Amino acid sequence: MKVAVGMSGGVDSSVAALLLKEKGYDVVGITLKLSGIVCSNDIQICCSPQDIKDAKKVASYLGIEHYVIDWEDIFKEKVIKYFVEDYKKGKTPNPCCICNREVKTGRLARFVNKVLGAEKFATGHYIKLENHPNYGRVIKRGSDIKKDQSYFMALLERDVLDLLIFPLSEMKKEEVRKIAEEYKIPVSEKKESFEICFTAGKTPAEYLFDNKLIEFESGDIVHIKGKILGKHKGLPFYTIGQRRGLGVRWKEPLYVVDKNADENVIVVGERDKLLTDSVRSENFNFLVPPEKWNKDNLYVQGRYRQKSVKIKNLEINGNKLTAYFEKPEERFATGQILAVYDNDVLLGGGIII
Repeated sequence: MKVAVGMSGGVDSSVAALLLKEKGYDVVGITLKLSGIVCSNDIQICCSPQDIKDAKKVASYLGIEHYVIDWEDIFKEKVIKYFVEDYKKGKTPNPCCICNREVKTGRLARFVNKVLGAEKFATGHYIKLENHPNYGRVIKRGSDIKKDQSYFMALLERDVLDLLIFPLSEMKKEEVRKIAEEYKIPVSEKKESFEICFTAGKTPAEYLFDNKLIEFESGDIVHIKGKILGKHKGLPFYTIGQRRGLGVRWKEPLYVVDKNADENVIVVGERDKLLTDSVRSENFNFLVPPEKWNKDNLYVQGRYRQKSVKIKNLEINGNKLTAYFEKPEERFATGQILAVYDNDVLLGGGIII
């Protein structure tokens, strides 16, 4: 079987390619060129020119074919443009989820299947892919809960699942690193990338400001009861739930409870004002048809590495989904992804509104 592996130049995807080759698959390495950003040694992001060189080096070491595909224009259109437009609306977008649907996983899986004739597409994500007795083919949380990346796949279209393989699904990061060292893979000591891949280590606000992608306007910071407490630096510098860096004084700690882009206002309040009994989402992507869901055992997650929250009820109206919590929870940031799980099974995801 011919399997294309998305090789980022990092340890995880390199070991994924190694494991598949060891199992006898006809492995081909694929690396995307998404940016020309050159990073310093202390900033680790993916998809940089150095990552392409590292991926080529690993592919050569493993003795597999390797291709570089220039999708920089697609990435700008599908991911960066989305990122900028959402910040203009006062939201806090999650570009990684969009990228996995529109570029790195969904689109690329179809591309290698159609153009290269690869029957499967593999990545180095810590995710499980299994056949569920009631749900069919499903994505599940990886065995290494600390590294679980299933959340980032919440927007993938259902038919893509049949093309995917996740060789690291049952492994922990320590095991993967050990294999890389034992096989002397060239990138075995390479650090992980944690930043948004196109901001070169900058915060989203710094990236938007430095590249003049948004006009930053100062505006009022208003207490939820109406009192003006100070001025903010620009909406992109703030997110729902933020406590530090507000620059205002009050008798109790204050949190960002709302961002009003139309009036350019940050609304703050005490922690109890941050609590809500529900979360709403739109453009919901159903990886499992909702009529099959076990509605007594549902959890939602509103950010990567956020602890999932049990819900007691939900309403579905077309592609809009509202989840009701068992007890009040802190508000989720608008623009982030609302992922719904049945225990460790990912049922789908939508954009938080």
